[in-house]
Amino acid sequence: MSTLTRAEVTAVATLRRLFRTRALTYLTLLVGVASLGSIFGIASDAMYGVSHPINLIAYWHIGLATAAAGALTVTFLGCVLYLLTETDFWEFLAHASGEVGFLFVTLTLVTGSVWGRVIWNSWWEWTDIRLVTFLIVWFIYAGYLLIYSAGGANRVARLASAYGIVGFVTVPLSYVSTRLWTPTFHETTVGNPDTQATVTVPALLLSVVAMGLLYLLLLASRVRVRELESRLTSVRRAAADRAAEPSGGE
Repeated sequence: MSTLTRAEVTAVATLRRLFRTRALTYLTLLVGVASLGSIFGIASDAMYGVSHPINLIAYWHIGLATAAAGALTVTFLGCVLYLLTETDFWEFLAHASGEVGFLFVTLTLVTGSVWGRVIWNSWWEWTDIRLVTFLIVWFIYAGYLLIYSAGGANRVARLASAYGIVGFVTVPLSYVSTRLWTPTFHETTVGNPDTQATVTVPALLLSVVAMGLLYLLLLASRVRVRELESRLTSVRRAAADRAAEPSGGE
């Protein structure tokens, strides 16, 4: 690991303090409860000309998708910083965020499929550009995690980081796909006055914030686990080296 610059020391220390504070847990719980209350209390269940309770899943679906995009962006930044500095913390951050992001991408696909089955009478549609590009994102980051599973050596970490940087292009591509190509189901909602995907804005915003906080909480937990694993590995190596040293009488 290279010597940390003053700015890097400050950034790492700030993130570690954030990850260890109990306030993050309490805030996540508070906003999560408020989000559930707003979804079941004030959120409209009418979308795309259909009134059905299944439409409420859209608030989690959109929140998960937003948090997933944020998580994979953090993975991208962590990969860049690791390749530039070779600081272990950035590798841990990138990998942990990739794990949580992959989980959120998976849940986004599952909730979208359940929602679509009722609203569009289809679990999946290969002609919908958003669905296809988001599935590509899922496969890309499954590959990212598989590379890491090959081992924790520096060479593997650098390879995974390079892969994470290149693979990130699929994330913004999936977002803009509905503007570049004509979608089957997923019409553009932001900046589109003709959209039928009407939502209750306060409930949606609470859901997005709740999922973002849940992401931070899970990320903090995974980063701490990675750091503990790294320390344990260092201790074991040091003990093995001491055991391999010849005794003073030899």
